[in-house]
Amino acid sequence: MPRHLATALLGCSALIATAPAFAQDATVKVTDKTFDTGASQFAYTEYELSGEPLAEGLGLNLDVLDPDQADKPDAFDFAAGIDSYEYSEEAMYAVNYQSKMGPHLANGPVNAKAGGTLQDLGKRVIHLADSVGFAPDELPQNFYPITFPVAHAMPEFGQKVDVSAVSSEKLDILTHTGDEKSIDAVTPAYFRDYGTLGWKASGMDDTFTPVAVGGEMLKDVMWAQDFLGGMHVQSSDAEVDDISSSDMDHDGKHKLGVSAADGVNGMLLTEISWDRLLMLRNRFGYDGESLGARISPDYDATKDPVWFPAKVAVDFTQKNGVKALGDLKVEDGASTLRASWMMLWPLAELYGYTDQRTANENQNKAFLAVFDGDPFPAAPEANRATKRSGYERADDPFSLVETLSNVVFQNMKTLHYDKKDGTLVDRWPDGEQGKTVTAFDAAYSLVALDIYHRAIDALPVGYASASSGKPLDTEQGKEALDLLKNEADFIVDKLVGDDGLVADSYTVGKGASDSHSLGTQFAAIRGLAAAFVATDDTKYRKAARGIYEAVNKTMVDAGSGLYNPTPGKPFTVTPWTAGAVSGGLRALLQTLYNQEDENAAGLDRAALAQHYTTWFHTVGRGMQLAEWLADTGEHYVKGGNGDVNRNGIKELTAAGGEYGTAPVMAGKVTVEPAATD
Repeated sequence: MPRHLATALLGCSALIATAPAFAQDATVKVTDKTFDTGASQFAYTEYELSGEPLAEGLGLNLDVLDPDQADKPDAFDFAAGIDSYEYSEEAMYAVNYQSKMGPHLANGPVNAKAGGTLQDLGKRVIHLADSVGFAPDELPQNFYPITFPVAHAMPEFGQKVDVSAVSSEKLDILTHTGDEKSIDAVTPAYFRDYGTLGWKASGMDDTFTPVAVGGEMLKDVMWAQDFLGGMHVQSSDAEVDDISSSDMDHDGKHKLGVSAADGVNGMLLTEISWDRLLMLRNRFGYDGESLGARISPDYDATKDPVWFPAKVAVDFTQKNGVKALGDLKVEDGASTLRASWMMLWPLAELYGYTDQRTANENQNKAFLAVFDGDPFPAAPEANRATKRSGYERADDPFSLVETLSNVVFQNMKTLHYDKKDGTLVDRWPDGEQGKTVTAFDAAYSLVALDIYHRAIDALPVGYASASSGKPLDTEQGKEALDLLKNEADFIVDKLVGDDGLVADSYTVGKGASDSHSLGTQFAAIRGLAAAFVATDDTKYRKAARGIYEAVNKTMVDAGSGLYNPTPGKPFTVTPWTAGAVSGGLRALLQTLYNQEDENAAGLDRAALAQHYTTWFHTVGRGMQLAEWLADTGEHYVKGGNGDVNRNGIKELTAAGGEYGTAPVMAGKVTVEPAATD
């Protein structure tokens, strides 16, 4: 199912100085292999945005990279254009189609309405494939689509992986160590048949968390928008430059999706998202007493709050020979800020993607075509008004996401916002607000609120989330922007210290903490950059630049140029940190870099791009547990060591574990600089 591009991206040697492919004097050791779903899929979303979209935004040539020609034309090009982007995509497939770490789509509420059997799901998949002109028999065999993943899993395979040869070809490659090699690349059976790629069941924690579900939902909707953001000519598979109308796919010549292969993935990801939305609304709403609390368009958080609890134990049963959702038990009933922004961000992206309000003049015609009744149901007429007072409860994707995003946003501003101190707090347990503010979550709340504000006001989201348009100026949009401004002001006024660094936390009534982690700094940079773009208030840009100047001054190893919160000493990196660094660096390269007469140290694009390369090729690669084939230059060679392209990341079956390891990132690594005299 993954795309296989002959070439990928960019030549940016004019943008940056030559950067090292990795920090020679630093080592990265995996200290926890566990896959943390929410954290990792959050990080992979930032990786995605820091891949092709970043490259395109910099005006770079998108046709010069070849995954088999490592670090050409230079290391930054390859890091952004190949590795960052493709690792993000492959991890999504590993979780959604291969892992088996959740209930099968056949047993979800959408398929239940169609009959509830595997055969019914098969018919639906054939229909989705036809809508994009993709031959169903070209889909991988035994793919296992899940509605939502559990919170944690050990990403090792639970059975011997089928590596029998399907085909082979001779390739000439250039490795990351600069060696030219001729190899006999084999296409193993697992590349076309996912039946042996399920993760071992004993490593799954069977726990639902809104953080994990939100992280996966974010990954899925970002890629669905990418894949279905255009139409193509059926006969040639060429993307259409200009879509004349939203029913152009009905003319017998055009199909949905930017291509047939991308389109079918977009359809499957959208089907999964629709099923997830129904399951969230019907089974996971919590009122403090029981799950399944009714969620309606007229929800009012000030009267009878309903939220998604922080942790729910899931009992999986078997139906149709695959996993089904059984009994649920709340283990942590609190509403958390991390869960809130991790749900609001993807729900806002889904809002923009599925939006059918008649007043929205900015909607992509290709998206309208996806939700015009076929292949996905359209919203009822009542739910297409700008004012939501007359909205009705319905099961189509837009109606579901409109209702759920309203719930999460209302909960943020009602349950989590401390009006006296002007900040969002971490927890709302037992009907009372907590006292702790985690800076990371406060900062990423700005990102989520920015996207929500844009979606509600009919401004582009997804890859185009910095683009302009004619806003609807809705009341909800104004409320989201007000909350964003208040939280951004709190971060600038209360969390940024005299040294320019951001405190990791704040306790209401006591003040800021003394700790300053690397992830917090880059999260704040990312969040304040979003606040600047949303408001055009230069104080947020100035504050974000100041934070980076402090990081550049105090959190960089002299020898390697690698970010380090304790220069010269070992430090820990989780996917939360990896995602924040990726997102923060992208904000710096796109929005915060030196312009015109600005000359702040380290904020020119060349220096930022070099830091991007050093960080990604050291820590990013060090966290990646395995590589899928072809798209990042890895290949299966019989008798080889599993690392044909010599980037330190091995092919699935050579990456550790009894039978191999999935192409996802580790839950924790330790980065250790070389000893200095």
